[in-house]
Amino acid sequence: MKKILFFPLLESLPSGHHQVASAIAGYISRRSDGIECKKVDLLSSWNPKVESMITKTYLSWIQRYPASYALVYKKLAYQSKQKRSYKHYDLLFQHKLEKIITEEQPDLIICTHAFPSYLLSNLKKSGACHVPVVNIYTDFFINDVWGSEMIEYHFVSDTKMKTYLMEHNHVPERKIWITGIPVDESFVSTNAQTPNRKLTVLLSGGSAGLGNIMELVNQAGYDQRINFYVLCGNNKQLYHELSNRNNYNVHPLPYITSRKQMNALYNSVDAIITKPGGVTVSEAMKANVPIFIHSALPGQEEINLTHLKEQGLVFPIKEGRNLADQLSEILHNEPRMREYKRCVAQYLNTQDLSKPEDIFHFIEDIVGVNNGKLIETL
Repeated sequence: MKKILFFPLLESLPSGHHQVASAIAGYISRRSDGIECKKVDLLSSWNPKVESMITKTYLSWIQRYPASYALVYKKLAYQSKQKRSYKHYDLLFQHKLEKIITEEQPDLIICTHAFPSYLLSNLKKSGACHVPVVNIYTDFFINDVWGSEMIEYHFVSDTKMKTYLMEHNHVPERKIWITGIPVDESFVSTNAQTPNRKLTVLLSGGSAGLGNIMELVNQAGYDQRINFYVLCGNNKQLYHELSNRNNYNVHPLPYITSRKQMNALYNSVDAIITKPGGVTVSEAMKANVPIFIHSALPGQEEINLTHLKEQGLVFPIKEGRNLADQLSEILHNEPRMREYKRCVAQYLNTQDLSKPEDIFHFIEDIVGVNNGKLIETL
């Protein structure tokens, strides 16, 4: 029995890091009973109370002081002038990580968060870890925390990220594979939605129900041209507030765990209005749903939005303009929708490993099931 360890981060927050880890584990478990997949949260393993405190602090910080969070994130973790050292974190967590690897004896490690990747690169540099590592990036850019020097494989979202790794981090091209951001294979397009006079729109604030959702509902919630399904995530206050409004065309939904149910929802709407989170955007593209952006959380999502706009993959909502008018002007504009679909197709068609089975066979080769034959021929 082969074993793969997955390292996302912040167990109590159902973030994209955890969703991507679960998606890859799903690809494997559906196709092989000879590979064990195990998720490990480094912070929870070290101290569950500290992990919970960090999660609460993070959520509070980005909501109450977004400008300061964005400033700190960009200064410490994104395109800093020199490669930073995080020696105080090394002292706290590196020994714990080494202990986990010794106890688990994995054949492969997959990182879906930058911090474990950084620690693993250092462990490998010191000779304390010899297990192959895959970085799976869950955004549309690469921050400075990710380990790269000693990492064997990199799964990136697009060609720009591949170029960045090669030029800035000096990663050989043979180690980089364009996969998009992997999502559960339930997400497929089953119906090409044709906008009717009354639009059906999915409004999402991510797993935590964040963003200016109430502002949008207050602006357009009584517009008879739009039927809203609002994904409230784990934001119970938002869910109850919308439920108590008794607004006939606003339908609040709690956090949905079923990926099949989410895919059915994607395929029942004309568009999604969301934040530029890597996983949500990737799910919507797989389901062929036009993507509108209502707001971006500071730091990662702001940078994601810049990259997505450059590639023509999203439509930002403009403040001060009627929401229904904006949606109709784009969704009913055939030339504009053709160009949008061309951009999405171009993004998807550049992927080296585009299907779950491709990624599965690649990983299968890394752990030695096929003696690496597939990797050599790709």
